[in-house]
Amino acid sequence: MKKLFFIPVLAAVVSLAACGGNNTKTEGSTENKTEETASEPTVETVPGIENVTISNNWTVEGNDQMKFNTELIRVKAGEPLELTLKNVGKMPKESMGHNLIILKSGVDLPTFGGEAAAAADNEYIPKSALSSIVAHTKLLGPGEEDKISVTLEKGVYTYICSFPGHYALMQGKIVAE
Repeated sequence: MKKLFFIPVLAAVVSLAACGGNNTKTEGSTENKTEETASEPTVETVPGIENVTISNNWTVEGNDQMKFNTELIRVKAGEPLELTLKNVGKMPKESMGHNLIILKSGVDLPTFGGEAAAAADNEYIPKSALSSIVAHTKLLGPGEEDKISVTLEKGVYTYICSFPGHYALMQGKIVAE
């Protein structure tokens, strides 16, 4: 009976030891890859970005259905981006205003959205989160437009409309390459 127990245990130990020998090679490969990628920052992969033309002059429209007409923007990093927001809706600014805020990487959208909703006195740009913002337009009513100019470093940036309740639907990505 003891032999029946000992044989599977011995087989498991041998299997684990054999696997351990391959880990050395894998670890060496991983270290080399880490050193290679450390020299050049990687950009998050955004599905569909390969189908978007690189341009540093973009116009984004916001409408009464709480949608941006453009959800992917591709720009050349290190060069000025000219971004125009147009509110093409008909509803009043007080009930359907739109802005466009470019956020730094890693910003928690629900937290930012909550702070923005409480910032009506500052066009829904929360003063408590200014360090999370790369650039923003003013809050626009129907038929209005605003232009911002910003130079982005290589990376992926989320942009949103911070009018209360809008950020969940009105958001997109800017990929700076």
